[in-house]
Amino acid sequence: MTYSDILALRIKQLCKKRGITINHLATLAGLKQSTIDNIIRGTSKNPKIYTLHKIAIAFGMTLCEFLDYPELNEYDLDEDENED
Repeated sequence: MTYSDILALRIKQLCKKRGITINHLATLAGLKQSTIDNIIRGTSKNPKIYTLHKIAIAFGMTLCEFLDYPELNEYDLDEDENED
């Protein structure tokens, strides 16, 4: 699983847990739906911290809380370097 896959999974799980759609998340975050869709589909491999911060706020979380996710915490960033 790639870093972008893990971010997509995190977003999908939080949407499911809170009962909101990707479209509604985009509205809450003040982002274009295509921005969120690109993260979910993996088109956006490395979203900007600004985008992730807006998503976290939309979920009622700090950026730290959003990123404090076991799969992200355990991910070896060196794996991404080896894929290039």
